Amino acid sequence: MRSLLGARLYCPYCYEAFPERQILFRCTGRTSRHGLRCDSRVDELLRDRTGFGGVLPPVFTDYGRRSAAECPDCKGETTTRVCPACHSQLPVHFGKVRSRLIALVGAKETGKTVFMTVLVHELMHRVGDRFNAAISGADDNTRHRFAGDYEHPLYRESRLLPPTVTAGLRDRAPMVFRFTTDGRTGPQHTLLSFFDTAGEDLTSRRSVEDNVRYLAAADGIVLLLDPLQMRGARELAAPGTRLPAAGTAADEPTNVLENITDLMLAKAGRKPSVRIDKPLAIAFTKLDTLTHDMKETSPLRRPQPEAPFFDEQDSEEVHGDLQRMLSRWEGSRIDQIARLHYRKYRYFGVSALGETPTPDNRVAARGVRPYRVADPFMWILGEFNAIRVK
Repeated sequence: MRSLLGARLYCPYCYEAFPERQILFRCTGRTSRHGLRCDSRVDELLRDRTGFGGVLPPVFTDYGRRSAAECPDCKGETTTRVCPACHSQLPVHFGKVRSRLIALVGAKETGKTVFMTVLVHELMHRVGDRFNAAISGADDNTRHRFAGDYEHPLYRESRLLPPTVTAGLRDRAPMVFRFTTDGRTGPQHTLLSFFDTAGEDLTSRRSVEDNVRYLAAADGIVLLLDPLQMRGARELAAPGTRLPAAGTAADEPTNVLENITDLMLAKAGRKPSVRIDKPLAIAFTKLDTLTHDMKETSPLRRPQPEAPFFDEQDSEEVHGDLQRMLSRWEGSRIDQIARLHYRKYRYFGVSALGETPTPDNRVAARGVRPYRVADPFMWILGEFNAIRVK
C-alpha cells in the first residue's frame, strides 16, 4: 500500500488500487445485541479472485475510512475490513498507519521459495533481535501456511520445497507478512507480500497481468537471480555443485530483468527518458558455490554484519565487488539495464542454505546456514527510513 498521503491504496492480496473510502466491511456472523445474526455463504467474488470457496458472513458497504461499522442487517458491529476488489481481509490498521509493500520475485530455479522461507525465519529470530523488530503473518492463512507448508519441511524435516508450478492469483493466494520496527515517531510497518509465481511466469505471457499488478503495487522490489544461469559463473562453480538445468534464452538472468523492467515501464506509462523510482535489490543466490573463486579480500568472504543498523559501507563494497564479477560471469548487460532504467538499485550476494543440498533434495548435514539473506530486504527498509542506516 502507499503512504497515508497517497490518494490510493494497494491491496496486498490482489494488488488492485482503490481509495480508502471504498474499503468494505465483513459482518462478524455472531448474534448481535439485537438478537439478530447474518447467515454465512460462499463469497463468490472472493472465490473467483482467490479460489477460496468456504462460507463467510456477508460483506457490506460503509465509509471505508472508519475502523468499525455496523452491519445493516444484524446491527452488529464489526472491525473486519476487506478489499473492495477481491474481498480479502485487510491487515490490521491498513491505511491507518504508514506502511510499505515489498515484492519478492525470482527467475526460474533461483530457489525463491527456499529464500523466502529462510528470510522470514531469519526476520523472526536473529535479524529481528538485531534490529529490535518483529515479523508476523498478516492473516491466519499466512501464519498456518508458512508454519506448515514452508518452515516445518525445511527446518524440521530438512527437506527442500518443491518447485512452484505456474499458476495465477486465483490458484495460489499470496502470503502477507507484517514487519514492524520501532521508528522515531512510533511503530513502522512494512508489508512483505509473497506471490509465489513460478519462474516461468516471468518469461511467458501466462501470468503477465498478475505480475504487472504485483510489481506496480510494490514500493520496493527484491529480484532473485541465479548466477549459475550465466555461462561465465557456471564454469566457475565449485566441484559437486548442483547446476540448474540449462534453460532457453528467456531464462537467462539478463532477459528476466528486461522482462520485469518492461512490465513496470508499461504499467506506469512512463516516458522512455524517466527512470523507475522504486528501489530494486538484485540478489544473486547460491553464493556459496562461487565463494572459492573470490579474492581473499572480497567483502563477500567477510562475516555478515551483526550491528543493530544497516551497514551502508559494507553494502556498497559488496555492490562494487559484484559489479566487477558480473563481467567475469558474462552478465555485464544486467548492470547496463539496471543503471539505465532505475534510480536506485543495489547488488547483493546471498545464500539461503549456505551449502549445496544433497542429491535427494535434502538440506546438507550441517543444516540451514544462511548468509546475508536479509541484506536486500533491509537495504530497502533503509531506503524507506524504517531502520537505522550508518
